Amino acid sequence: MSVQVENLEEKNTVKLTIEVPAEELEKALQRAYNKQKKSISIPGFRKGKVPRQIVEKMYGPAVFYEDAANDLIPQAYSDAAKESGQDIVSRPVIDIVQIEKGNPFIFTAQVAVKPEVTLGKYVGVTVTEIDTEVSDEEVDTAINKERENNARLVTVEDRAVEKGDTAVIDYEGTVDGVPFDGGKAENHSLEIGSGQFIPGFEDQLIGKNTGDELDVNVTFPEEYHAKDLAGKDAVFKVKIHEIKTKEIPELDDEFAQDVSEFDTVDEYKESVKAKLKEQKAANAKRVQQDEALEKVIEDSQMDIPEAMIQTQCDNMINQFAQQMAQSGLSIDQYMQMSGSTIDQLREQIRPDAEKRIKSDLVLDAIAKAENIEVSEEDIDAELAKMAEAYKMEVEQLKSYMGEDEKENMKIDISCERALNIITEGMQPQAKAEDAAGEEAKEENGGEE
Repeated sequence: MSVQVENLEEKNTVKLTIEVPAEELEKALQRAYNKQKKSISIPGFRKGKVPRQIVEKMYGPAVFYEDAANDLIPQAYSDAAKESGQDIVSRPVIDIVQIEKGNPFIFTAQVAVKPEVTLGKYVGVTVTEIDTEVSDEEVDTAINKERENNARLVTVEDRAVEKGDTAVIDYEGTVDGVPFDGGKAENHSLEIGSGQFIPGFEDQLIGKNTGDELDVNVTFPEEYHAKDLAGKDAVFKVKIHEIKTKEIPELDDEFAQDVSEFDTVDEYKESVKAKLKEQKAANAKRVQQDEALEKVIEDSQMDIPEAMIQTQCDNMINQFAQQMAQSGLSIDQYMQMSGSTIDQLREQIRPDAEKRIKSDLVLDAIAKAENIEVSEEDIDAELAKMAEAYKMEVEQLKSYMGEDEKENMKIDISCERALNIITEGMQPQAKAEDAAGEEAKEENGGEE
């Protein structure tokens, strides 16, 4: 096999011309014949016993070309891509140039290659300063949320339903007097004001008492997921069995001991404040990292080929389809429910696809500029972390990983280290302004 590389007019796009020897084509044609012969029927021959020469004479020599080409192209392209030395970043666009018995099989593959990046400033990037102090109000909010989470429901019998209560009800809904699927339940616990039910349903239970039976009149929203009910009026016959209210625990030492490792409320509050501060600091760092990386990207230059963007979009759509499949939904079903198309989804995710590409290219360029290298020891350390997270033996995890997975892991580690270089050199805005002020002061002989 031979491969020739030609640079095309579109930047960072090349065409590989791949030539497969005639004998390899002959083997592929024979495989195609062997695959199809059981279904070939010609008068005068038993089914599955027609010689290849007879089939080609009757239907033409091209009868097996398509299957032979489909057989040869994947491996031939893979070998040619490696031999070419090109850093290919898109799926190939294949075009068959020559296919005929006795001659080499020739086809081309148009692909995008990784663009060169001219880096701008990536150390000392100015970012917005973010306040990570924690107020007493934020501590109180977090503690009150924890109290809410530890509340218990107690039955009340001396009053009517109020907002925030949980009503235990039977209900059956009808549209034009006809029951519908999913419109009936018994002993259902409904928190009043939660918005779980159709708008207006929960409000009509307020003021009612245990044992009351009533008709609840509602209208399904126009955008309701069940199209046969969307926009229609419905009547629900409801019976209230029980009214429950939340009993929120007191904020005392006993509560602190129940929900934490501390003995007193004061100690518990300090731990909550420390945890909130840690969370704020981590969130601030992520926000500043994103801001710094965006500025590095803006200050860098690169020409991204269209095919690279389309390939990234395809990959993101495939990942989304896999997530949908885990929820028991196919991508086609999702499209039908959302009322959109694959092309619309592609346009929607395109900005994110471009952002991912630019981020990866810039971080890769920084890793090269800083001579970041990832050793086998680094890979082993990362695998050890993964094994611990997945509760697996390291050797077992290694057995699932091929060279491509290890190479991707190396890229991820080097990009993470490149991001750390950006992060460690970030200058929050106020500090940057202070530094500029000091510099100006020095230039003026120490005068303000």
